[in-house]
Amino acid sequence: MTHLCKETLVAVVNGQLPGPAIEVREGDSVAINVINKSRYNITIHWHGVKQRLNCWADGVPMITQCPILPNHSMTYRFNVTDQEGTLWWHSHVPSLRATVHGALIIRPRHGASYPFVKPHREIPIIVGEWWQKDLVQLNKELKDGTYYYNATFAATINGKLGDVHNCSGKIEDGYVLEVEPGKTYLLRIINAALTSEYYFKIAGHRFTVVAADANYVNHYTTDVIAVAPGETVDALLVADASPAGSYYMVAQDIQPPITDYTEPKLIARGTVRYQSSNNGGEDEAPSSSDVPMAPEMPGLHDRMVSFYFHGNLTSQHRRSPVPTHVDDHLFVTLSAGSVCRHGQSCKRRGNIQESIILVTMNDVSFLLPTAAAATPLLESHYYYGQNKTATGDGVDLHALPDRPRKTFNFTDTALIPHGPKEERLEPTERAATARRFRHGAAVEVVFQSTAVMQSHYNPMHLHGHDMFVLAQGLGNYDAARDVARYNLVDPPVKNTVLVPSLGWAAVRFIADNPGVWYLHCHYEYHASMGMTTVFIVDDGTTVDSTLPPPPADLPKCGHNNNLMPNELNPHVGKSDVSYINIV
Repeated sequence: MTHLCKETLVAVVNGQLPGPAIEVREGDSVAINVINKSRYNITIHWHGVKQRLNCWADGVPMITQCPILPNHSMTYRFNVTDQEGTLWWHSHVPSLRATVHGALIIRPRHGASYPFVKPHREIPIIVGEWWQKDLVQLNKELKDGTYYYNATFAATINGKLGDVHNCSGKIEDGYVLEVEPGKTYLLRIINAALTSEYYFKIAGHRFTVVAADANYVNHYTTDVIAVAPGETVDALLVADASPAGSYYMVAQDIQPPITDYTEPKLIARGTVRYQSSNNGGEDEAPSSSDVPMAPEMPGLHDRMVSFYFHGNLTSQHRRSPVPTHVDDHLFVTLSAGSVCRHGQSCKRRGNIQESIILVTMNDVSFLLPTAAAATPLLESHYYYGQNKTATGDGVDLHALPDRPRKTFNFTDTALIPHGPKEERLEPTERAATARRFRHGAAVEVVFQSTAVMQSHYNPMHLHGHDMFVLAQGLGNYDAARDVARYNLVDPPVKNTVLVPSLGWAAVRFIADNPGVWYLHCHYEYHASMGMTTVFIVDDGTTVDSTLPPPPADLPKCGHNNNLMPNELNPHVGKSDVSYINIV
């Protein structure tokens, strides 16, 4: 594909960017055949689908399955139960989701209706990013600690950059939404970007937010939507502006409030255009003199609009009560650190020749053990986990600590720039971490962002479960003060929870879906650099609470099951079944 005067090789699905929308109804059984004709190993994750008793179809390489090798295929099968709204699908191979993604739309089952006015049309709006860089190489640089925002890229709306970009006199095409005066449209907004939360506005119009992450919310009206990587928002748009005009729709990234490096400003621009009433509703191209009205966007570093947007979400039609008794408590810091490239001692403070900058959860950066290169963790858990007799070499997973090992003023902005104050907090370790929960346990997690070498927000995505978002705040979490603020009545229900920059978020969920579930930041830099862990949910005592056997056509691991381009894959060896041991 050619953008910004440069042709770039990208992986896409069915020749499209974004990929095709998958449209289903609540209660449907879905089968999707994925044929890998790319040169990369691939998996597809069905983001937000709960995969009840079906962890095998979750699509995380070497966590739930071996990847689909080039020139191989896999059929994903899953049920869509007790979910309505907008989800999405994407590659879970690092960085490739920038171009391998699409909408997953779940409508009410036949005979049921939306809890809002029936829209005239439904339109997916996918906010993404265009990279002029090999995406697998990007992931390698992130893991090696050698990437520092040196790639040219831009924001997109439905794959188009918009007329804000002009290269050698050639203006980029923008997405055009054509509307009829007085009609209501349901916008299904998805953030498929790798790096940024975005503000989304349409000049001269307002939105009524009706759902988030495929969970209905109490309606509220706003002129701006904030959507972080991994999140979805459903919003009604009434075409009630002057039909004589046209109106820019704008997606603009939200950058950290305090930073010691310069990030490129990302902005995409499309247009809302009214169909003319004097031509029978046929499209009428605007004249060259027409200049669309532009919306006034929040400031580039204004995080408070996002903070209040997410704080305004409350749930409607909850399917289960908020747990009031908690069995497991976790306080998890989302931070940065470094490890030495050679030996135990090295120069830090951003010295990439001697140290690698990582991101962490409770001071540990996730790295799968070598033994997991042969067998996915889910298979190890299913065949040799829990109380089953363990054989083979085993996979040691370290228990994710209940709390961080280092206690300090987590949001002290003096820790952001490299220097002696943050240097003492840098040393960290790499390990594969996990927490095991008994079936049915009520779990509370407080996520705390820190200021160590960064001030980014963190959209935390939990596979296989939805989370009740009880509260959020800025600064350091204080249980004595903040528990009283918990919303136990109608908290929003999310699969991706935005932890504010230099702030915190408290969530609860019921661990009632057996399997091995990934928890990670959906900010791609953080996911690739280790801000991940695994939650293992044990089987219950009944057939209806026990993970069934794997499907017969689940891919097998071979000599190319790592996630590099096919021609670069080293020989890993044959698959050996091993067990999981949490130490």
